[in-house]
Amino acid sequence: MTAEALRHPTGAQYRIAHGEQHVTVVEVGGGLRDYWVAGFPVVDGYGADEMATVGRGQVLVPWPNRVDRGRYEFGGETLQLPLAEPSLGNAIHGLVRWSSWDLLEIAPSSARLGHVLWPQSGYPFTLLLELVYELSDGGLRVTIRAENAGRSPAPYGAGMHPYVRAELGGIDASVLRVAAEQWLEVDDRKIPTGRLLSVAGTTYDFRQPRRLRGVAMDTAFTGLERDREGTARAELRGGDDARRVTVWMDGHFDYLMLFTGDGLPDDERRRSLSVEPMTCAPDAFRNGLGVLVLEPGEHVSGSWGISVT
Repeated sequence: MTAEALRHPTGAQYRIAHGEQHVTVVEVGGGLRDYWVAGFPVVDGYGADEMATVGRGQVLVPWPNRVDRGRYEFGGETLQLPLAEPSLGNAIHGLVRWSSWDLLEIAPSSARLGHVLWPQSGYPFTLLLELVYELSDGGLRVTIRAENAGRSPAPYGAGMHPYVRAELGGIDASVLRVAAEQWLEVDDRKIPTGRLLSVAGTTYDFRQPRRLRGVAMDTAFTGLERDREGTARAELRGGDDARRVTVWMDGHFDYLMLFTGDGLPDDERRRSLSVEPMTCAPDAFRNGLGVLVLEPGEHVSGSWGISVT
């Protein structure tokens, strides 16, 4: 650890660029701190002298979102995860958000980081993890890879937590399109009730572009429309249509979380939209929706990204 890295709450800062695009990736959590395109802050991140708050740009492994009371059954055992959301009594967003990631390789327009998730209380499994951030003419591409390096099967899920925007001044005038057929109903602790509902006729129907004004979401979607290559997309455009920001995800990601930030402090409330690709549903370690079981030596990978037009 260098003295320079220790000056930042998120450790070493890795900067990559391509043309008018600039990205900062951080050592702590391997997170995406910022993404600028032609001088515009597409990712609503945080400063070099700040911690990541409310999940900004963080990597969510080995599960995204919540696990009800942190308790789940696997391999004939009852396992208890740390309750990182004590106000609601849930485990949330995995185990790597505050861990150091090693820089494995860096080039002008790409960076590759790695991390070993060692066995611990509540998750007695070993994962080899890798992140690759790449910039090109097509925008930002992020690839998450995981391998079960242990001796027994391991439950696994992944996600990321970028907040994006197509204009400054908040999201109310912005227009969203997400071709998703279903949403997951949750209880007052934000845990799925088990009901998977159609978006038709609800405030969550964004199959046709619609303004975000008056819509509050902390909601998971599935049944995503995909193109011939298996890519799903969420498109956010400014009210003046001057800029379009598209978050895309490959077939590894079957769920998408949208969070409008209504419960955040006033200076952050509805400032940007959290668009979170997820491989599994909230509470997947309990309900099984999308959770993967990696056999020893098995590895998986998936990619998502952001493009701006």
